[in-house]
Amino acid sequence: AQKGRFYAELTRRVSELICKEFKHRKESVTFNISASDILNPATASAILKNIRDANIGDRIIFEILESEGVENIAEVSDFIIEVKKMGAKIAVDDFGTGYSNFENILKLNVDFLKIDGSLIRQINDNKNARAIVETIVSFAKKLNIAVVAEFVSGADIFETVKE
Repeated sequence: AQKGRFYAELTRRVSELICKEFKHRKESVTFNISASDILNPATASAILKNIRDANIGDRIIFEILESEGVENIAEVSDFIIEVKKMGAKIAVDDFGTGYSNFENILKLNVDFLKIDGSLIRQINDNKNARAIVETIVSFAKKLNIAVVAEFVSGADIFETVKE
């Protein structure tokens, strides 16, 4: 979709469908979104309008794809402020890859950090992966940010992550 320049339209359409589907439901929904989606004025505007029209702001979690990197932090932050006013939560997806930046986490006022599965998969076999995960968890706890571990694939990994 990105190569064919359909990505922005696809994001707007998915936003519309999510809001339509969850308008009359009680469950929450998670929506993956990229920095490029947020920085596209037409896409950001459509997402905000769809959420307002459906009144689902307090039941949506936006997962910002960290692996893409966030260079325009001020513009992304403006979008986050708007959706948070509506009650939305913010998660950073794939944290620990790409351009991980602890300062950006502070600026973005996130609610969740989703630790990338590539680190979790190695947590019992790679002391560096474990150290990175421990650092992320410690940082998040101090800031009262919830942590989610992706790809917990077995009891041994589950026990380590729980620890």
